[in-house]
Amino acid sequence: MAFFRSFSLSSKERNIGRAGDLGHQIVSPSVSAMAAKILANLIVMGSGILARAFVQAYRQALANASKSGVAQETLQNTIRRGSKAMTEQEARQILGVTEETAWEEVMKKYDALFERNATNGSFYIQSKVHRAKECLEATYREKGPSTPS
Repeated sequence: MAFFRSFSLSSKERNIGRAGDLGHQIVSPSVSAMAAKILANLIVMGSGILARAFVQAYRQALANASKSGVAQETLQNTIRRGSKAMTEQEARQILGVTEETAWEEVMKKYDALFERNATNGSFYIQSKVHRAKECLEATYREKGPSTPS
């Protein structure tokens, strides 16, 4: 009996296991590391599953589109929109000129529209005006004698 008395627990040591005294319990680092690994594995597996589902859905959508002919139409529209070249007709509409308009008049309209949008207009419209001038410049160069400088 004397043997057991010499190894009796202090009051602080007896309270460690009680539910209300969580401040004294320390979670081992290996448990938190294992929990982090499990969480990371779940995230990786979940993202892999989502990626495979997305690819499968995309393939199915392509197959459905090719059956109905939508794929060809979409491809043609994309190519049409993708070409950034402005047509001569669009350039003339933007600058408000006709085919008979002299190059000097085109430049006057360009300067007026460009300056108006530079001071209190929109950068988008200003860039459209500039692209219209570039398009018409190429057209007037091809025509010959009244070439722009």
